[in-house]
Amino acid sequence: MYDVAVVGGGPGGYVAAIRAAQLGMSTVLVEREPTLGGVCLNWGCIPSKSLLRNAEVLRLVGDLGKFGISVGDVRADYAAAVDRSRAVVDRTTKGVAYLMRKNGIDVRRARATLLSEQVLHCDDGGDDIRAQQIILATGARARSIPGVEIDKRRVITSREMLEVREIPRHAVIVGGGAIGCEFAYVLAAYGSKVTVVEMLPSLLPQEDEEVSRELERAFDRQGIERRTGAGVEAVESGERGASVHLRGGEALDCDLVLVAVGVQPNVEDLGLEEVGVATTRQGIAVDAQMRTSVPGIFAIGDVVGPPLLAHVASAEGVVAVEAAAGRQTRGLDPVQMPRCTYCVPQVASVGYTEKQARERGGEVKVGKFPFSASARAQAGGDATGFVKVVVDGSSGAILGTHMIGPDVTELLPETVMGPALGVTADEFERFVHAHPTLSEAVKHATMAAVGMAIDI
Repeated sequence: MYDVAVVGGGPGGYVAAIRAAQLGMSTVLVEREPTLGGVCLNWGCIPSKSLLRNAEVLRLVGDLGKFGISVGDVRADYAAAVDRSRAVVDRTTKGVAYLMRKNGIDVRRARATLLSEQVLHCDDGGDDIRAQQIILATGARARSIPGVEIDKRRVITSREMLEVREIPRHAVIVGGGAIGCEFAYVLAAYGSKVTVVEMLPSLLPQEDEEVSRELERAFDRQGIERRTGAGVEAVESGERGASVHLRGGEALDCDLVLVAVGVQPNVEDLGLEEVGVATTRQGIAVDAQMRTSVPGIFAIGDVVGPPLLAHVASAEGVVAVEAAAGRQTRGLDPVQMPRCTYCVPQVASVGYTEKQARERGGEVKVGKFPFSASARAQAGGDATGFVKVVVDGSSGAILGTHMIGPDVTELLPETVMGPALGVTADEFERFVHAHPTLSEAVKHATMAAVGMAIDI
């Protein structure tokens, strides 16, 4: 009998397996797909970021004139970009497989079903797996909306989009969240006409309102069209194209429809109901230590619901294993989980938005620093956006940090660690930031919130 069995080899599952092995627990990981890494490494985060980098380079080449560099005709091969993304995926997934071997973790290629709180049946013809503790990390898959059939030809999800090798003349993206905005940037950079349809009033509707407005202005400059506050009634597809029908009567004719409206948890055929594991509309119900309603069974990652982020799944995997090992562990605060969108300009945030902070009550102070005032951003040739910090006016506690601009996803660590360690806004004064760096903007915005800004 194993100490721990993990079902699912994505960022939550493989991290949980490694932590269990580090704690001296005999561990087996069951994955139904041919490669480890889950959606993130195979068909999500990693290949999409590879394509985004290609798009960034293409945009940069188009702007070489402002750097005093002249080139001849530039030809962009999108199929080659897709090939590069798949090569990156191959190297990354092989790295995960190596980590399994290095840590002495057994891997079963099979679909697993719960027979009891300590027994898993695998469909590979081998023996059932017996384990003291079981961690479910089966993830989620793309969903659609009523009236929209995913035919995987003209109407596709992000999974199929990562294999498209020819840029469409006109693409309609249904959903203005992170996935929709990232693919909008990629397709537009390669010359596609792009229209983003979002049911809520703004793109990236979960972000701070000022950040969303700044992104919309940037997309306007890039020629990316949008229909916000617009619901989709139906989508028709045929041999020559597709038509997206919006509420109110407008129809958008296009070559390709990308449906990016979120995901649904993979809870089917796991034996949850038979064993008594409780579920909700969002997925498997868990407590702060990722325990399900059945003792000895844990669940982590997208299968338990928001925040639907790879790094959250990994962190939850560590929490679950620590709890399974009988260690004292503190659950994660979903508000303090960092969020990233990798279009250009990038968007990064953690904590409460200004609106959410004010709805909580109490005095709220806000500090902002534009990248137009950053010497490093100006020198780099991209001074779009700003850093915005939301602070509790009475205690000085940092409630949230919201950024849009060049490489802001790389500025997140101190915005996460500061609040976690109880650092107040005025204490940022004693944290020396190297000059010139983009990270200075975080300090300047934080100091501005408490009236101590110097460089603005």
